[in-house]
Amino acid sequence: MSGSTPRRPVRRRTFVLGTVGAAAAGSAALAGPLAAPAAAAGFGWTDDGSHYVVDTGAQLVFKVSKSNGDLTSLVYRGVEYQGYGGMNSHVESGLGASTVTLRQSGTTILISVAYGTLRHYYAARSGENNVYLWTDKTDASVSATRYIVRVKKGLFLNDEPDSYTYTNRTVEASDVFAKADGQTRSKHYSKLRVIDYDHVGWSTGSVGLWVVRSNHEKASGGPFYRSLLRHQSADGGGLYEILYYGQNQTEAQRFGLQGPYVIAFTDGGAPSSSLFPGTLTTPWADSLGIPGYVGAGGRGRVAGVGITGRNTAYPYTVGLANATAQYWGPARASDGHFSIGGVLPGTYTLTLYKSELAVHSTQVTVSAGATTTLNTLAIPSSNDPSAASAIWRINDWTGTPSGFKNADLMTYAHPSDVRAAAWTGNVVIGDGKESSAFPCYLWKDVNSGLLVYFKLTAAQAAAAHTLRIGVTTAYANGRPQVVVNDAWTSAIPSPPAQPNTRSLTNGSYRGNNHTFTYNVPAGAWLTDTGRYNVLRINVVSGSGTTGFLSAGTSIDAIDLLA
Repeated sequence: MSGSTPRRPVRRRTFVLGTVGAAAAGSAALAGPLAAPAAAAGFGWTDDGSHYVVDTGAQLVFKVSKSNGDLTSLVYRGVEYQGYGGMNSHVESGLGASTVTLRQSGTTILISVAYGTLRHYYAARSGENNVYLWTDKTDASVSATRYIVRVKKGLFLNDEPDSYTYTNRTVEASDVFAKADGQTRSKHYSKLRVIDYDHVGWSTGSVGLWVVRSNHEKASGGPFYRSLLRHQSADGGGLYEILYYGQNQTEAQRFGLQGPYVIAFTDGGAPSSSLFPGTLTTPWADSLGIPGYVGAGGRGRVAGVGITGRNTAYPYTVGLANATAQYWGPARASDGHFSIGGVLPGTYTLTLYKSELAVHSTQVTVSAGATTTLNTLAIPSSNDPSAASAIWRINDWTGTPSGFKNADLMTYAHPSDVRAAAWTGNVVIGDGKESSAFPCYLWKDVNSGLLVYFKLTAAQAAAAHTLRIGVTTAYANGRPQVVVNDAWTSAIPSPPAQPNTRSLTNGSYRGNNHTFTYNVPAGAWLTDTGRYNVLRINVVSGSGTTGFLSAGTSIDAIDLLA
């Protein structure tokens, strides 16, 4: 599934009417040969005094509060879906007193919400069961940016990892829960990275309610970022579009117009792929006059002939990023060809990722209406740590803990989950179980002091060697200090820059990949080649609390270089 930005749409003519006053109602249209396409029966809007009421002319009617811009009603096929706990659907937890206006442009209705420096928009298209949304955040006066669709209880039920309908016992803070059988649940446990999904929602088999994400060009964190996507509780459910989330951030916040993202109703199936990032075309929005909106003609494309130096056992992703925008797309498995469209003009850092490990970067400039074509990109072997000759290696270098014990489970469960294998236990090099025996996470208060046993030849034992430990993130500045045969102890390394929020316990290992190197002298090794050398890995930090909230780190790979 591609995480690329929308392809350039084919332009077609659109027709704009002036702003319609609040006292007017229904659909207005141009007459004669320049008339917009006929609106679906029932398409239009009314003003009930406190809300704008929009009928899409299909099977969807929704209301937007004129006082604060909340979405207060979503009626599909005569059934109300919006709301739980007395709360509406809105940006953040609600914006407060706002200026809300409506304008109809042919077969499109646009509602604009102004709150301080933030602008938010709802759009309806005649004959569609969709609500299109944009959010424009120009500064940090709103701390984070999300849109939450609040859904009534009982309409969609599930017991997935991001649901806590059937449990109320917390195991961490107020947002990680445990069932009676020991399985854990949390809104954080979505399993998915941004690059892995286009939409999120629920279906009864006859009705589907979905949020189709935007291209995230103004979001932060890149293609591998994880955040909450939905939740289900006894009170109802929530579907999210996360535009900036304070958890596990590795980049500075970007500002500007984001969208469209879409609230979509269906007959039970997935939303139309024509709404997905990479396929969504919105030429009808070009003339709506949304500040910050850039149509297809104002965007460019980057295309690469291919990539050499790849390890074809892994997928490669191409990312573009600068201070104002981010984009990504897959490299073709056969030759590394890639194409990323819908890019705002500017100069970007282009990064090649082996799985999630950055292995090459360069600069590229994008111009509006043009394609920047790149010759074959070559990944230097020195950029991939897997290319170094090693005496032994536990796991491969991918920028992820994948392959280690409990790694897959940790994207949708708490470390205390009954399904997790024991976090303790030692590792023996050469028994064929090195990676599966090594825990993906190490904590100061849980499994610090893990032992790795290995043998060396006489020639190997006579030389100094470099030990490398790659990590993907850390909590509370947890980092590894190593001891070899109780004869040599490394210095305590400085902590690398990492997010300062929870990560290891809320479904994310994504931080800043970092490699610790330890130069172990020859005198630390055992000269008896029949005996096992013992490497002890301790987690050190002066921060953190206890248990799984003690200082910890996520492991990518460990090796002893030849």
